[in-house]
Amino acid sequence: MRILVSAVVFSCFTCLPCSAQTILKSEPLVLSPYEVAFVKDASCPSGKVMKVTGAIRGLHRRKACVTLPGEQASLATAIP
Repeated sequence: MRILVSAVVFSCFTCLPCSAQTILKSEPLVLSPYEVAFVKDASCPSGKVMKVTGAIRGLHRRKACVTLPGEQASLATAIP
């Protein structure tokens, strides 16, 4: 039974699209150090999204406007 459950869980992880980037509508409140989130924000020009990189305690997050190819991006909603 454990082997069957392990095989199902493993197949779920291998079937997920790993190359797609999720674009959030708002910046997440919590980001782990060096974790990256893409945010569709009005502060960036048209055709670009804000790349937010989490920082260790005491430092500010890094924010930069970057261009993503259309086939790699998908629009999602952030959960506050």
